[in-house]
Amino acid sequence: MTTSLHADAVRALDSWTVADAGQEQLRLDYLDHLAANPDGLWRACLPAHITASAVVIDPAAGRVLLTLHPKVGLWLQMGGHCEPGDATLAAAALREATEESGIPGLELLTEGGGPVPVKLDRHQVRCAGKDRPENTHLDVQYVALAPAGAEALISDESLDLRWFGYDRLPELTDTSVRELVDLARGLVG
Repeated sequence: MTTSLHADAVRALDSWTVADAGQEQLRLDYLDHLAANPDGLWRACLPAHITASAVVIDPAAGRVLLTLHPKVGLWLQMGGHCEPGDATLAAAALREATEESGIPGLELLTEGGGPVPVKLDRHQVRCAGKDRPENTHLDVQYVALAPAGAEALISDESLDLRWFGYDRLPELTDTSVRELVDLARGLVG
């Protein structure tokens, strides 16, 4: 499964067309990372590894679900590390979104017949623990569509979980999340 997930990540990034020069440079950097690291999707790959996330939106209600991350202290989209059972990068993002939101029936936004990334974000974290050096998450971000009126169920991976109107994001949200929400909103109307 490791080889097929790696191949899928390369395929997903290689076939993704990006209009923004900054996103294009990240896409190329991610592909270079995967070319140099056969284990580049796993938490054990240091100093950087690919992660997968999805911003969960309810387009019918014009709202986005965010989690208050216990380690970071910010409201973020759902996401995390790839696992050996993930068949694809998109499946990893959907698994994380489903686990952390408690919402069954989430569907990733698709284009051309399959799920596609919508944004890349490279950021420093301490996923190995407070006493360990920071490493880099090379996050591949998707949009997950929630069924209309979906109710979230908080998991033990979150301090809090709440729906927010697109224009009413909490103060403790970083620029990357705000950009992701704006992008998702533009894609689904």
